[in-house]
Amino acid sequence: MRVMRRTAIAAVSIAAALTLSACSSSSDEATTAESSAAVEESAIEEADDMVGEVSVGTIVDVASGTPDFSTLVAAITAADLGETLSGEGPFTVFAPTNEAFAALPAGVLDALLLPENKDALTKILTYHVVSGSVMAADITDGDVATVEGQNVTLSTAGGVTVNGATVITADVLADNGVIHVIDAVLVPSDVDVAALTTE
Repeated sequence: MRVMRRTAIAAVSIAAALTLSACSSSSDEATTAESSAAVEESAIEEADDMVGEVSVGTIVDVASGTPDFSTLVAAITAADLGETLSGEGPFTVFAPTNEAFAALPAGVLDALLLPENKDALTKILTYHVVSGSVMAADITDGDVATVEGQNVTLSTAGGVTVNGATVITADVLADNGVIHVIDAVLVPSDVDVAALTTE
């Protein structure tokens, strides 16, 4: 009887040990899974924070890094507006492409880049800039004042346009504002570009 009792006790002890071991293993796995999930969540949050801190550069930096803005960058340099457009802002810039500048009447672009026409060039470039950072979805129909002082007319009928020039790429973000790419050069009403080539 004693032998049978000892055998039964031993069997119960082994079963209990196995059960505890299984519970412990299950608990360890659950703890490990929870720990992994916490680490993963922490890594995602850290990555999100890093993305939020990534700098894309100022409007001038973004334009300088875009081949299709090389003429615009040359114009900004000739007008000494690089420092201004690299400032805190924020600014909304309607930026003409190289093709848009090339569509100006023959000789006008070359004339604008001359030192003696710096004032006219500055007026034209600042006429493309609006104070504040305005995304395309927030643009409403109507006139808005430019940094140059005169108004441009915005429209959202069939896509965003500014003085009739079409926004072909919207919402190019910069650290100090946003760029909307347009397909034409905007000229203030008091600048006679044709006269620049006859002087």
